Amino acid sequence: MKGPSKKQAGSMYARQALLPEGFRDQLAPRAEQEASLVRGLVDTFLAHGYDRVSPPVVEYEDSLLVGAGAARGHHMFRVMDPDTQRMMAVRSDMTIQMARLAATRLADTPRPLRLAYAGSVLRTKGSQIRPARQFVQAGVELVGSDSVEAELEVIAVAVEALHSVGIANISLDLTLAPLPNMICEKIGLDETTKNAVLAALDAKDFGTLSQLVPQQSSLFADLLAASGPATPGMEKLFALGLEDEAANLVARLSELLTMLISRLPDVSITIDPCETHGFEYKTGIGFALFARGGKSELGRGGRYLVAHHGAAEEPATGFSVYLDSLMDALPVAGGPKKLYLPFETSEDEANKLRREGWRTIQGLTEGQDSPKEAARLSCSHLYYQGAITAL
Repeated sequence: MKGPSKKQAGSMYARQALLPEGFRDQLAPRAEQEASLVRGLVDTFLAHGYDRVSPPVVEYEDSLLVGAGAARGHHMFRVMDPDTQRMMAVRSDMTIQMARLAATRLADTPRPLRLAYAGSVLRTKGSQIRPARQFVQAGVELVGSDSVEAELEVIAVAVEALHSVGIANISLDLTLAPLPNMICEKIGLDETTKNAVLAALDAKDFGTLSQLVPQQSSLFADLLAASGPATPGMEKLFALGLEDEAANLVARLSELLTMLISRLPDVSITIDPCETHGFEYKTGIGFALFARGGKSELGRGGRYLVAHHGAAEEPATGFSVYLDSLMDALPVAGGPKKLYLPFETSEDEANKLRREGWRTIQGLTEGQDSPKEAARLSCSHLYYQGAITAL
């Protein structure tokens, strides 16, 4: 029987190598760099008393759509469980799983509960900023404390973790996702107008705002003007003369800002009281972290509520790092140094070299030209007669 022709074989290979849009093979040395970054981040989380947990990639759909998960439902891949005939979903955000653990298996664990995690997430569609549909997410969740100190701790741990993996210049953008909605409800906007106003605020589109709410255009203009450097921005927010919940939220942001300036003096801080996109399930202060001059955010977090059985809710603050953005903000990793061991190298010698930290490539054929073989296999060093030589 004849095998496939060269043309057919080439076509088969092309189909086999093709991946769906938004997915990619992570090869060396980037795969190793990614794993090293995850270790560095998680080590910082653990040093601050966060316990690492590892939930499954797939859960029943209804478990992932509780509380904060409801805002993430459109991002999830679905699959039918052949055993139970129940719909399952692939996680699109590990924060949702942390909330499930806090409300179920860890419901009786003393608070505040500190959880750390790292793993791959999948999304049905990429975005302009993040076209990848699979990427690694690492982060922490602090559950059960309503204090401003909880937000301070999470932000400080996030900054320290990013510093630990090589991000030197960090900027912090603080958001107040519930604030625009509070203002819209206070002035009595109907649902359709409110949604249009929120979209225009998020886009910083004052022209549309002045058409939608001409009588309140000056209020929203002042709100937009508060975006920017934190200290003058806070002065503009206080000048709005907000009341009730909105005033309390602004006061909390001011308190947190004072604490952050003292704790993180080298971090550049801005505020954006109008941004809601990506912070839909946040119930208080949110934040995003950037490498100064970077193309996209390295991660984001903020205050949200964990839904418990019987409609009870619990305050939580979390932060997630996105490894694809983090790697884009760092220099491309070079390949590791590898030491070529000629065929005749003893196992005792090889083990000793590995214990010293060398990565060894063992020659498998007697009589080979060791320097030539070491170069062919991209080794950086050659071991010969007890000596190590750089190539």
